[in-house]
Amino acid sequence: MSVRYVLYTGPSCSLCKKAEDLIYAAGVGASDLEKVDITTSLELKKLYGLKIPVLHRKDLEQELFWPFDQQQLAEYL
Repeated sequence: MSVRYVLYTGPSCSLCKKAEDLIYAAGVGASDLEKVDITTSLELKKLYGLKIPVLHRKDLEQELFWPFDQQQLAEYL
């Protein structure tokens, strides 16, 4: 398993589901994506709060904040 991306999400987050669908549609496989619920960590909650969904690219240590579309996602990936 080679996780390359982390999607920071929250419980019952409809925007997070939209972002996840876009990410998978862009060709990112399930083994390349780790989903992290920010409510499990006070630090993550403080860091991302109302900014979720946030996609983090591990190799470049860069983040893509919502809202993003398919074209912005393709450029980021």
